[in-house]
Amino acid sequence: MKPEIVSAFRKSSYSGQEGDCVEVAHAAGGGCAVRDSKNLDGPRLLFAATAWDSFMRVLKDDYSAC
Repeated sequence: MKPEIVSAFRKSSYSGQEGDCVEVAHAAGGGCAVRDSKNLDGPRLLFAATAWDSFMRVLKDDYSAC
């Protein structure tokens, strides 16, 4: 069964105006869905809440090292 997407997709405020972005939305159960902003009806990657939290933690740790 495919998790339900429970919020609108949104782009990061850091995204440029070229349209080469990914968008994220909340999924049921605390997970996240990710899609290509150029292909709104295309495939979506779904991440469990624990996987998304780990991913975000790594990004924040790497960014703070810059």
